[in-house]
Amino acid sequence: MALDTAKKTEIIKEFQRTAGDTGSSEVQIALLSKRIGDLTEHLKIFKKDHSSRLGLLKLVGQRRRLMRYLKRTNRPSYIKLIAELNIRDNI
Repeated sequence: MALDTAKKTEIIKEFQRTAGDTGSSEVQIALLSKRIGDLTEHLKIFKKDHSSRLGLLKLVGQRRRLMRYLKRTNRPSYIKLIAELNIRDNI
């Protein structure tokens, strides 16, 4: 369920702050959102795949913590990111 290099590079280029930025909160949240979306589609087909469901819950928790940090430190960037990714603001 890992992202291939081309998709990952495309997401990083779209959400990076500066050239060469691969670890900012925005990039990490965008990558996690893509993985969460892929796992959600997988679980719609394979309803009894409990190990993937556990992995999905861990990814959602990690993204939630990153979003809480971004909201606390850089609110305009947070608002822009949730608008681009169509994520609810429930933090």
